[in-house]
Amino acid sequence: MASPLPISVLMPVYNAADTLEEALTSLAVQTRRAAEWVVVDDGSTDTTPQILEAWQRRVPFLRVLRGAHQGVARALQKGLEACQGPLIARMDADDRAHPARLALQAAFLETHPTVAVVGSRVRLHPDGFQGEGMQAYLAWQNRLLSDEAIRREIFIESPFVHPSVMFRKAAVLAAGGYRHGPWLEDYDLWLRLYLQGARFAKLPQFLLFWRDHPQRVTRTDPRASLENMLRLKATYLAQGPLRQRDAVIVWGAGMAGRRLSKHLLREKVPLVAFVDVDPQKIGRTRRGKPIYAADDLPKLWAQYRHPAVIVAVGARLAKALIRPRLTAWGLQEGQDWWFAA
Repeated sequence: MASPLPISVLMPVYNAADTLEEALTSLAVQTRRAAEWVVVDDGSTDTTPQILEAWQRRVPFLRVLRGAHQGVARALQKGLEACQGPLIARMDADDRAHPARLALQAAFLETHPTVAVVGSRVRLHPDGFQGEGMQAYLAWQNRLLSDEAIRREIFIESPFVHPSVMFRKAAVLAAGGYRHGPWLEDYDLWLRLYLQGARFAKLPQFLLFWRDHPQRVTRTDPRASLENMLRLKATYLAQGPLRQRDAVIVWGAGMAGRRLSKHLLREKVPLVAFVDVDPQKIGRTRRGKPIYAADDLPKLWAQYRHPAVIVAVGARLAKALIRPRLTAWGLQEGQDWWFAA
Protein backbone atom coordinates (compact mmCIF):
# COMPACT_ATOMS: atom_id res chain seq x y z
CA MET A 1 0.00 0.00 0.00
CA ALA A 2 1.35 3.39 -1.01
CA SER A 3 2.41 5.81 1.72
CA PRO A 4 0.06 8.75 2.42
CA LEU A 5 0.95 11.85 0.41
CA PRO A 6 2.16 14.85 2.45
CA ILE A 7 -0.30 17.73 2.69
CA SER A 8 0.59 21.42 2.74
CA VAL A 9 -2.05 23.86 3.95
CA LEU A 10 -1.89 27.16 2.08
CA MET A 11 -3.45 30.19 3.81
CA PRO A 12 -3.08 33.87 2.83
CA VAL A 13 -3.71 36.27 5.71
CA TYR A 14 -4.35 40.01 5.80
CA ASN A 15 -5.60 41.73 8.96
CA ALA A 16 -7.47 38.63 10.14
CA ALA A 17 -6.95 38.97 13.90
CA ASP A 18 -10.66 38.58 14.68
CA THR A 19 -11.01 35.16 13.00
CA LEU A 20 -7.53 33.67 12.64
CA GLU A 21 -7.58 31.76 15.95
CA GLU A 22 -10.71 29.84 14.95
CA ALA A 23 -9.29 28.96 11.52
CA LEU A 24 -5.98 27.71 12.91
CA THR A 25 -7.70 25.79 15.69
CA SER A 26 -9.80 23.97 13.10
CA LEU A 27 -6.57 22.90 11.40
CA ALA A 28 -5.01 21.81 14.68
CA VAL A 29 -7.78 19.28 15.36
CA GLN A 30 -7.73 17.58 11.96
CA THR A 31 -7.88 13.81 12.06
CA ARG A 32 -5.07 13.70 9.50
CA ARG A 33 -2.31 16.17 10.20
CA ALA A 34 -0.80 18.25 7.45
CA ALA A 35 2.97 18.11 7.00
CA GLU A 36 3.08 21.90 7.08
CA TRP A 37 0.94 25.01 7.29
CA VAL A 38 2.22 27.73 4.98
CA VAL A 39 0.70 31.05 6.03
CA VAL A 40 1.45 34.11 3.93
CA ASP A 41 1.07 37.27 6.01
CA ASP A 42 0.36 39.81 3.29
CA GLY A 43 1.46 42.91 5.18
CA SER A 44 -1.03 42.78 8.06
CA THR A 45 -1.21 45.92 10.23
CA ASP A 46 -3.36 44.51 13.07
CA THR A 47 -2.31 41.86 15.61
CA THR A 48 -2.21 39.06 13.01
CA PRO A 49 1.63 38.82 13.19
CA GLN A 50 1.54 38.39 16.97
CA ILE A 51 -1.12 35.68 16.73
CA LEU A 52 0.98 33.81 14.17
CA GLU A 53 4.10 34.11 16.33
CA ALA A 54 2.22 32.59 19.28
CA TRP A 55 1.03 29.71 17.11
CA GLN A 56 4.54 29.11 15.78
CA ARG A 57 5.70 28.45 19.34
CA ARG A 58 3.04 25.74 19.62
CA VAL A 59 3.10 24.32 16.07
CA PRO A 60 6.62 23.63 14.77
CA PHE A 61 5.40 22.91 11.23
CA LEU A 62 3.76 26.33 10.85
CA ARG A 63 5.76 28.42 8.38
CA VAL A 64 4.98 32.12 8.08
CA LEU A 65 6.04 34.04 4.98
CA ARG A 66 5.96 37.80 5.50
CA GLY A 67 6.12 40.70 3.10
CA ALA A 68 4.56 43.97 2.03
CA HIS A 69 0.89 43.95 1.10
CA GLN A 70 0.60 42.82 -2.53
CA GLY A 71 -2.86 41.30 -2.75
CA VAL A 72 -4.25 37.81 -2.39
CA ALA A 73 -3.25 36.44 -5.82
CA ARG A 74 0.42 37.28 -5.33
CA ALA A 75 0.29 36.01 -1.75
CA LEU A 76 -1.20 32.71 -2.94
CA GLN A 77 1.43 32.24 -5.63
CA LYS A 78 4.21 33.03 -3.17
CA GLY A 79 2.81 30.46 -0.76
CA LEU A 80 2.17 27.88 -3.46
CA GLU A 81 5.77 28.01 -4.61
CA ALA A 82 6.93 27.59 -1.00
CA CYS A 83 4.70 24.59 -0.26
CA GLN A 84 6.64 21.33 -0.14
CA GLY A 85 3.79 18.81 -0.21
CA PRO A 86 2.30 17.43 -3.44
CA LEU A 87 -1.21 18.00 -2.07
CA ILE A 88 -2.26 21.57 -1.27
CA ALA A 89 -5.24 22.27 0.97
CA ARG A 90 -6.47 25.82 0.59
CA MET A 91 -7.77 27.55 3.70
CA ASP A 92 -8.75 31.11 4.52
CA ALA A 93 -8.19 32.88 7.80
CA ASP A 94 -11.88 33.62 8.37
CA ASP A 95 -13.31 30.12 7.83
CA ARG A 96 -13.53 26.89 9.83
CA ALA A 97 -12.67 23.42 8.54
CA HIS A 98 -14.44 20.23 9.58
CA PRO A 99 -12.06 17.96 11.56
CA ALA A 100 -12.15 15.26 8.86
CA ARG A 101 -11.62 17.61 5.95
CA LEU A 102 -7.94 16.93 5.24
CA ALA A 103 -8.29 13.20 5.76
CA LEU A 104 -11.25 12.83 3.42
CA GLN A 105 -9.91 15.01 0.64
CA ALA A 106 -6.40 13.54 0.72
CA ALA A 107 -7.78 9.99 0.72
CA PHE A 108 -9.89 10.85 -2.32
CA LEU A 109 -6.95 12.26 -4.28
CA GLU A 110 -4.78 9.29 -3.30
CA THR A 111 -7.35 6.86 -4.67
CA HIS A 112 -8.30 8.98 -7.73
CA PRO A 113 -4.93 9.82 -9.30
CA THR A 114 -6.45 11.46 -12.39
CA VAL A 115 -8.33 14.11 -10.37
CA ALA A 116 -6.52 17.46 -10.06
CA VAL A 117 -8.89 19.35 -7.74
CA VAL A 118 -11.36 18.10 -5.14
CA GLY A 119 -13.68 20.40 -3.23
CA SER A 120 -16.43 19.77 -0.73
CA ARG A 121 -19.88 20.96 0.05
CA VAL A 122 -19.91 24.16 2.09
CA ARG A 123 -22.13 25.80 4.69
CA LEU A 124 -22.19 29.47 5.59
CA HIS A 125 -20.48 30.26 8.87
CA PRO A 126 -23.13 31.08 11.49
CA ASP A 127 -21.29 34.27 12.47
CA GLY A 128 -21.38 35.71 8.95
CA PHE A 129 -24.00 37.03 6.55
CA GLN A 130 -26.79 34.65 5.57
CA GLY A 131 -27.97 36.50 2.44
CA GLU A 132 -30.26 34.94 -0.13
CA GLY A 133 -27.79 35.46 -2.97
CA MET A 134 -25.01 33.60 -1.19
CA GLN A 135 -27.39 30.86 -0.09
CA ALA A 136 -28.46 30.41 -3.72
CA TYR A 137 -24.84 30.26 -4.88
CA LEU A 138 -23.97 27.63 -2.28
CA ALA A 139 -27.05 25.57 -3.12
CA TRP A 140 -25.91 25.58 -6.76
CA GLN A 141 -22.24 24.75 -6.16
CA ASN A 142 -23.15 22.11 -3.57
CA ARG A 143 -25.05 20.25 -6.30
CA LEU A 144 -22.00 20.01 -8.57
CA LEU A 145 -20.26 16.87 -7.34
CA SER A 146 -18.98 15.10 -10.45
CA ASP A 147 -16.42 16.13 -13.03
CA GLU A 148 -19.15 16.05 -15.66
CA ALA A 149 -21.43 18.38 -13.70
CA ILE A 150 -18.64 20.80 -12.80
CA ARG A 151 -17.37 21.04 -16.39
CA ARG A 152 -20.91 21.35 -17.75
CA GLU A 153 -21.77 24.37 -15.59
CA ILE A 154 -18.36 25.98 -15.09
CA PHE A 155 -19.30 29.10 -17.07
CA ILE A 156 -22.23 29.95 -14.78
CA GLU A 157 -20.04 30.81 -11.80
CA SER A 158 -16.98 29.55 -9.97
CA PRO A 159 -17.88 25.90 -9.25
CA PHE A 160 -15.74 25.73 -6.10
CA VAL A 161 -15.61 27.74 -2.90
CA HIS A 162 -11.90 28.40 -3.06
CA PRO A 163 -10.92 27.63 0.58
CA SER A 164 -12.77 24.31 0.37
CA VAL A 165 -10.45 22.74 -2.21
CA MET A 166 -7.45 20.44 -2.11
CA PHE A 167 -5.42 20.15 -5.30
CA ARG A 168 -2.29 18.65 -6.75
CA LYS A 169 0.49 21.23 -6.70
CA ALA A 170 1.96 19.93 -9.95
CA ALA A 171 -1.33 20.33 -11.82
CA VAL A 172 -1.86 23.91 -10.66
CA LEU A 173 1.72 24.92 -11.43
CA ALA A 174 1.39 23.35 -14.89
CA ALA A 175 -1.66 25.54 -15.48
CA GLY A 176 0.29 28.67 -14.56
CA GLY A 177 -0.49 28.89 -10.85
CA TYR A 178 -2.22 31.90 -9.35
CA ARG A 179 -2.18 35.01 -11.51
CA HIS A 180 -2.76 38.59 -10.46
CA GLY A 181 -4.94 40.07 -13.17
CA PRO A 182 -8.19 41.88 -13.97
CA TRP A 183 -10.44 39.21 -12.46
CA LEU A 184 -10.51 36.85 -9.47
CA GLU A 185 -7.62 34.42 -9.36
CA ASP A 186 -9.52 31.31 -8.27
CA TYR A 187 -12.15 31.29 -11.04
CA ASP A 188 -9.41 32.13 -13.52
CA LEU A 189 -7.44 29.11 -12.29
CA TRP A 190 -10.38 26.70 -12.55
CA LEU A 191 -11.05 27.84 -16.12
CA ARG A 192 -7.41 27.39 -17.13
CA LEU A 193 -7.45 23.90 -15.65
CA TYR A 194 -10.73 23.22 -17.47
CA LEU A 195 -9.17 24.18 -20.81
CA GLN A 196 -6.25 21.85 -20.10
CA GLY A 197 -8.65 18.95 -19.54
CA ALA A 198 -8.06 18.62 -15.80
CA ARG A 199 -10.49 16.45 -13.88
CA PHE A 200 -12.50 17.87 -10.98
CA ALA A 201 -14.48 16.36 -8.12
CA LYS A 202 -16.36 17.44 -5.02
CA LEU A 203 -17.01 15.40 -1.90
CA PRO A 204 -20.64 15.20 -0.72
CA GLN A 205 -19.72 16.00 2.88
CA PHE A 206 -19.95 19.54 4.26
CA LEU A 207 -16.31 20.17 5.20
CA LEU A 208 -16.07 23.96 5.43
CA PHE A 209 -17.91 26.77 7.20
CA TRP A 210 -17.45 29.77 4.91
CA ARG A 211 -17.76 33.21 6.51
CA ASP A 212 -19.46 35.90 4.43
CA HIS A 213 -18.83 39.47 5.60
CA PRO A 214 -18.52 43.02 4.22
CA GLN A 215 -14.73 42.83 3.87
CA ARG A 216 -14.68 39.70 1.69
CA VAL A 217 -12.75 40.13 -1.55
CA THR A 218 -15.80 39.37 -3.67
CA ARG A 219 -17.60 42.31 -2.02
CA THR A 220 -14.76 44.84 -2.04
CA ASP A 221 -12.41 44.05 -4.93
CA PRO A 222 -13.23 45.58 -8.34
CA ARG A 223 -11.85 42.41 -9.92
CA ALA A 224 -15.05 40.73 -8.70
CA SER A 225 -17.37 43.15 -10.53
CA LEU A 226 -20.01 41.76 -12.87
CA GLU A 227 -18.27 43.34 -15.85
CA ASN A 228 -14.98 41.64 -15.03
CA MET A 229 -16.74 38.33 -14.46
CA LEU A 230 -18.25 38.63 -17.94
CA ARG A 231 -14.86 39.48 -19.42
CA LEU A 232 -13.41 36.39 -17.76
CA LYS A 233 -16.16 34.12 -19.09
CA ALA A 234 -15.92 35.54 -22.60
CA THR A 235 -12.15 35.11 -22.65
CA TYR A 236 -12.26 31.43 -21.74
CA LEU A 237 -15.35 30.67 -23.80
CA ALA A 238 -13.49 32.04 -26.81
CA GLN A 239 -10.37 30.01 -26.01
CA GLY A 240 -12.30 26.83 -25.26
CA PRO A 241 -15.86 25.87 -26.26
CA LEU A 242 -16.25 28.56 -28.93
CA ARG A 243 -12.86 28.08 -30.55
CA GLN A 244 -13.17 27.12 -34.24
CA ARG A 245 -16.96 27.51 -34.24
CA ASP A 246 -18.47 29.00 -37.37
CA ALA A 247 -21.49 30.44 -35.56
CA VAL A 248 -22.48 31.37 -32.01
CA ILE A 249 -26.08 31.99 -31.01
CA VAL A 250 -26.82 33.73 -27.71
CA TRP A 251 -30.03 32.69 -26.00
CA GLY A 252 -31.14 35.80 -24.15
CA ALA A 253 -31.43 39.31 -25.60
CA GLY A 254 -31.94 40.96 -22.23
CA MET A 255 -29.36 42.59 -20.01
CA ALA A 256 -27.29 39.44 -19.38
CA GLY A 257 -27.09 38.53 -23.06
CA ARG A 258 -26.41 42.10 -24.12
CA ARG A 259 -23.53 42.52 -21.68
CA LEU A 260 -21.95 39.13 -22.32
CA SER A 261 -22.26 39.51 -26.10
CA LYS A 262 -20.21 42.72 -25.95
CA HIS A 263 -17.27 40.81 -24.54
CA LEU A 264 -17.77 37.84 -26.86
CA LEU A 265 -17.54 40.16 -29.85
CA ARG A 266 -14.37 41.71 -28.43
CA GLU A 267 -12.93 38.19 -28.37
CA LYS A 268 -13.77 37.85 -32.10
CA VAL A 269 -16.41 35.17 -31.46
CA PRO A 270 -18.59 34.64 -34.59
CA LEU A 271 -21.86 35.84 -33.06
CA VAL A 272 -24.63 35.48 -35.67
CA ALA A 273 -27.90 35.89 -33.78
CA PHE A 274 -29.83 36.05 -30.53
CA VAL A 275 -32.92 34.06 -29.57
CA ASP A 276 -35.46 35.08 -26.94
CA VAL A 277 -38.94 34.28 -25.68
CA ASP A 278 -40.00 37.90 -25.22
CA PRO A 279 -42.23 38.90 -28.17
CA GLN A 280 -41.22 42.54 -27.71
CA LYS A 281 -37.61 41.68 -28.52
CA ILE A 282 -38.21 39.24 -31.39
CA GLY A 283 -37.68 40.84 -34.79
CA ARG A 284 -35.39 43.54 -33.44
CA THR A 285 -31.58 43.53 -33.31
CA ARG A 286 -28.95 43.44 -30.61
CA ARG A 287 -25.32 44.34 -31.35
CA GLY A 288 -26.39 44.50 -35.00
CA LYS A 289 -27.50 40.85 -34.94
CA PRO A 290 -31.12 39.69 -35.44
CA ILE A 291 -33.23 38.45 -32.54
CA TYR A 292 -35.26 35.36 -33.37
CA ALA A 293 -37.92 33.48 -31.45
CA ALA A 294 -36.49 30.64 -29.37
CA ASP A 295 -38.47 28.14 -31.44
CA ASP A 296 -36.47 29.23 -34.50
CA LEU A 297 -33.22 27.99 -32.98
CA PRO A 298 -33.27 24.52 -34.64
CA LYS A 299 -33.55 26.16 -38.07
CA LEU A 300 -30.73 28.56 -37.25
CA TRP A 301 -28.60 25.68 -35.99
CA ALA A 302 -29.06 23.74 -39.23
CA GLN A 303 -27.60 26.59 -41.29
CA TYR A 304 -24.10 26.16 -39.91
CA ARG A 305 -21.45 23.46 -39.87
CA HIS A 306 -20.22 23.82 -36.28
CA PRO A 307 -22.41 26.19 -34.26
CA ALA A 308 -22.75 26.67 -30.50
CA VAL A 309 -25.33 28.19 -28.19
CA ILE A 310 -24.51 30.28 -25.12
CA VAL A 311 -27.42 30.76 -22.74
CA ALA A 312 -27.19 34.14 -21.01
CA VAL A 313 -30.39 34.30 -18.98
CA GLY A 314 -29.96 35.35 -15.38
CA ALA A 315 -33.27 34.14 -13.96
CA ARG A 316 -32.75 30.85 -12.10
CA LEU A 317 -36.20 29.52 -12.92
CA ALA A 318 -35.59 30.07 -16.63
CA LYS A 319 -32.78 27.52 -16.62
CA ALA A 320 -35.21 24.76 -15.71
CA LEU A 321 -37.28 25.67 -18.78
CA ILE A 322 -34.43 26.16 -21.26
CA ARG A 323 -32.46 22.98 -20.55
CA PRO A 324 -35.26 20.51 -21.55
CA ARG A 325 -36.01 22.48 -24.73
CA LEU A 326 -32.42 22.36 -25.91
CA THR A 327 -32.18 18.70 -24.97
CA ALA A 328 -35.38 17.92 -26.87
CA TRP A 329 -33.87 19.53 -29.98
CA GLY A 330 -30.95 17.09 -29.75
CA LEU A 331 -28.37 19.57 -28.43
CA GLN A 332 -25.99 18.33 -25.75
CA GLU A 333 -25.08 20.53 -22.80
CA GLY A 334 -21.33 20.94 -22.43
CA GLN A 335 -20.78 20.05 -26.07
CA ASP A 336 -23.26 22.08 -28.13
CA TRP A 337 -24.38 24.64 -25.59
CA TRP A 338 -23.49 26.14 -22.19
CA PHE A 339 -25.13 28.24 -19.54
CA ALA A 340 -23.06 31.40 -18.95
CA ALA A 341 -25.22 33.29 -16.45
